[in-house]
Amino acid sequence: MDPFERIYHRAVERKGAAAALDALLPTCKSADELAAVPDDRYLSAMTRCVFQAGFVWRVVEAKWPHFETAFDGFDPGRIALMDDAALDRLLADPGIIRNGQKIEATQRNANFVLEIARRHGSLARFIADWPVDDIVGLWAALKTRASRLGGSSGPLFLRTMGKDTFMLSRDVVRVLVDQGVVDKAPTSKRGLEATQLAFNRWRSESGRPLCQISRIIACSVD
Repeated sequence: MDPFERIYHRAVERKGAAAALDALLPTCKSADELAAVPDDRYLSAMTRCVFQAGFVWRVVEAKWPHFETAFDGFDPGRIALMDDAALDRLLADPGIIRNGQKIEATQRNANFVLEIARRHGSLARFIADWPVDDIVGLWAALKTRASRLGGSSGPLFLRTMGKDTFMLSRDVVRVLVDQGVVDKAPTSKRGLEATQLAFNRWRSESGRPLCQISRIIACSVD
């Protein structure tokens, strides 16, 4: 594996200057900032990522204000208690995207939020306290315990909320393969663990958060 400084300099060369690269870098929230966000905002972001998956994002964005109204501001308790009549009203609501499986996933995710809150105080606290040196473990928890948050949806949800996480974009995967970390896009437990170890090393070398490391890596290739 190349030292991170070498990857960083390649990214700077491609962008023309360090300032130009730095302007592209995302930021993440502290644990206290993450924990202070109400769980309804987590469920809202979770739902948005679910509905965006495989769909035109700008359509979801345009309809989102009505989503907030239709889903009672994404209050987990209210959504968890929706009966069949309430679900049918959502399926008939032209102001949202009437995908029955994703609407049902929203209710399942509301129950997931409530379950986590009973054990940890809030989903916000659970996510805030999860160590970033095992962020793929949090991905796995979302994939197995929540609904429709596998693949890129879980990491995107975390990134949206400000949790420090890397993203496995095509360019990031290309660098991981070139560096010998994996031989293909990491989807297996073994591949994801190897990827986490590589990011942990680069994080230790650079002092940067995972979100910035993955963006720099993506910017280092043509």
